[in-house]
Amino acid sequence: MVATATSGFTPQASPIAVPGHGRPSPRPRHISRQAGRALEMLAHAIEYLADEYIHHGRRIEGNEAQIQAMRILMALNRNIYYECPPVPTLAERCMAFFSPRRR
Repeated sequence: MVATATSGFTPQASPIAVPGHGRPSPRPRHISRQAGRALEMLAHAIEYLADEYIHHGRRIEGNEAQIQAMRILMALNRNIYYECPPVPTLAERCMAFFSPRRR
């Protein structure tokens, strides 16, 4: 497993699949400062690899190492995003506000 000092996230053993996330939730998510920085760094790395690949006149297809690297980075990006909690809906916030408080 690999972890960067700035992100603090450790990728899954197989970062290609996003376990438990068959269908992405359309709800926005609360993204922490740490997760936001990790997402930003991954996005820059993906963009750099894609730009470099296209700059050399190649089409994005096949199973080359550079494309594999982009897929891994994209999977890590999804993993970090889906680890962030979803923003509660208005109904959820109202129910939480009006429900009896547990002590």
